[in-house]
Amino acid sequence: MNNVFKHIRHILAAVLLMFMVPAMAQDSISEMPEAAEPALAETIAEKEAPAEEGEKFDAKSFIFGHTGDSYCFHITEIKGKPVCVWLPVIVKSKEQGWCVFSSKHVCELKDGETYNNFFIEPMTSDFKPGKLVEINSAGEVVRPFDISFTKNAFGIFLVCIFLLAFFLPAAAKYKKDPMAPPTRYQGMVEWLTYMVLDGIVKPSIHGDKYKKFAPYLLTVFFFIFFSNIFGLIPFFPFSANVTGNLSITVVLALLTYFFVNVFGNKHYWKDILWPDVPIFLKAFPLMPIIELISTITKPFALMVRLFANILAGHIIIMVLMGLIFILGGMYGTGVGAGVSIISIFMSVFMTALELLVAYIQAYVFTMLSSLFIGLAQEEPKEA
Repeated sequence: MNNVFKHIRHILAAVLLMFMVPAMAQDSISEMPEAAEPALAETIAEKEAPAEEGEKFDAKSFIFGHTGDSYCFHITEIKGKPVCVWLPVIVKSKEQGWCVFSSKHVCELKDGETYNNFFIEPMTSDFKPGKLVEINSAGEVVRPFDISFTKNAFGIFLVCIFLLAFFLPAAAKYKKDPMAPPTRYQGMVEWLTYMVLDGIVKPSIHGDKYKKFAPYLLTVFFFIFFSNIFGLIPFFPFSANVTGNLSITVVLALLTYFFVNVFGNKHYWKDILWPDVPIFLKAFPLMPIIELISTITKPFALMVRLFANILAGHIIIMVLMGLIFILGGMYGTGVGAGVSIISIFMSVFMTALELLVAYIQAYVFTMLSSLFIGLAQEEPKEA
């Protein structure tokens, strides 16, 4: 199911192999406890059985396997064996304590096998699909405390390192000699910075108050923008769907919520708790309740908008590519070959559109965050 980019990956496989993380010493696969057999058997039964002539194409696993998080970077397959970059798994089990091992041990398990009672739930499972789970001594499938270095975590670190490497050298040159004429590199950094500062931040936050919030707003814009761009590159060390993960957008929205409400002035809170409305509306606190709810709905809209737009674009591209295998399996290779021309053309078009969406979503998130912060900083106007 991961053969969509097979031809590209075969070409890049030789270069990408140097990035592979060596797997830890291979330990023996632990035998499943007797009490765990019924629970694990039910979970394994949900896996799709291969067809007689080959493995049946699983559209659900194909789509959500690419758009979701995972414990390794799948590069290609050589003679039926996957070529992956294995990431470290770090979990805390209630019975075993802290466990650290290579994801190779759990990603290559066959049906009915576990590694130290750990295994990854299939994407077709109803309980934590695609996540690392454990069989405890009672035979129950439970989720351990998991802080593993997954694709999304790797993508976040990659974006942060890239931003530091991109902006800090320019800042160091300005600090060393502020009066020196800027180089082309410094000019590009200036253009990108002032594009956000003058085009988004200053018009939304009036006066000199924008200086307090500019570092956060600039950081969130470039983090979202480059996360979106890196997520469209389909090979290691990129392809992590960072902003298409709800947990990431929740944190970004909470940061905006923090800056809006913690640094909001007295006038902002007066309009929420004691607005200028008729006295009977103040006696029955309907308006304050509505205003308090609005403080929550604003970051919620930021969270959902970014998550939904980025995830939808990735899903559409995966669906277009999956149509090749679905129709090819239903009507033969001839139909699949004919559909592939249309699917590849539409996928290229959607990828180009996603490049535009990558910028628009970073712009919209930063603009709305600036507007919410600016409204919380407004002073009352004199009559």
